[in-house]
Amino acid sequence: MKKSYKVCCLPGDGIGPEIIAEGKKVLAAVGAKASVEFACEDALIGGAAIDATGDPLPDATLEAAKASDAVLLASVGGPKWDSTDPNAPRPEQGLLRIRKGLGLYTNLRPVKIYDALVGASTLRPEVIKGVDLVIVRELTGGLYFGRRERFYDEEGAGANGGRGQRAYDTLEYREYEVERIARQAFEAARKRRGKVTSVDKRNVLETSRMWREVVHRVHDEEYPDVELEDLLVDNTAMQLINRPADFDVVVTENMFGDILSDEAAQITGSLGMLASASLGDGVSLFEPSAGSAPDIAGQGVANPLAQILSVGMMLTYAFGMVEEAGWIEAAVERVLNEGWRTRDIADENTSADHVLGTSAMGDKVVVAL
Repeated sequence: MKKSYKVCCLPGDGIGPEIIAEGKKVLAAVGAKASVEFACEDALIGGAAIDATGDPLPDATLEAAKASDAVLLASVGGPKWDSTDPNAPRPEQGLLRIRKGLGLYTNLRPVKIYDALVGASTLRPEVIKGVDLVIVRELTGGLYFGRRERFYDEEGAGANGGRGQRAYDTLEYREYEVERIARQAFEAARKRRGKVTSVDKRNVLETSRMWREVVHRVHDEEYPDVELEDLLVDNTAMQLINRPADFDVVVTENMFGDILSDEAAQITGSLGMLASASLGDGVSLFEPSAGSAPDIAGQGVANPLAQILSVGMMLTYAFGMVEEAGWIEAAVERVLNEGWRTRDIADENTSADHVLGTSAMGDKVVVAL
């Protein structure tokens, strides 16, 4: 009997519908080659969901995600929904809520330099050659999920010309949250080069002091065979530019991971090249690292390779189809080696007839498959 998987697809906003179409195209090609059926069903999230329902994550979407074998997300957000009103719905709330609703506490973001794209980075080739790291980000704790409030403070009214507004966001972690993300990082390192860099701000934050203590305890008791180093987050931001090839697995809390993973992604020359996986104990979610890019939405020029590579991560982590995921990796590498580019990764050596649009790049990957 033919194996079948159900995939909940969330096109979202901006370039989302364009790039997820290419992900589906490649997924269908893999399915045909592997004799596996992938049933894809679209659902609303982000700004598109706000426009349709007033809610960035409708109940129907969360239920559809929970009933699937995996979730494939494109992107959310855009200036249309930007607001300083704390009560206004925001597209990003949909993303935070689906992570929480599915219990997705781990985000894996691989950062790999393809030899064909060494010239696309703003860093010198000798600095980035051989970069192959994974950022393991805690995804459901910290500032993004802490208590927050904005209110009028009479004591502050009029001081230094201020109007008296006051706001706070709470950074909080529980010990078990740090333990489980540390284990994910050490397990990943055992399958790679055996080194974990734990990132915190221990010199300032109490949460970071607990973070470091717990990470070291998990290491000493369960993973003494893995090399462990500690770096403060500001130093990490510098070293990712100075010596990115020295990193293997980087583990950190939610906000630090959000910032550092975007920085690390840019080492490759384009956010359009990097996929990510959000994992928990149930249904997992897979998405490109780039945003919704509203400035180029609808133009057919967005890079779909990160979305396509996120399909590869879905095959590996959701369906255990490691060999088939390798087909996608190899196909993308072949297309790049042949000189095909979208405009974000093209350079002065790219001939005009090798600069492709979104759909044409997806077609090239399918042909390579």
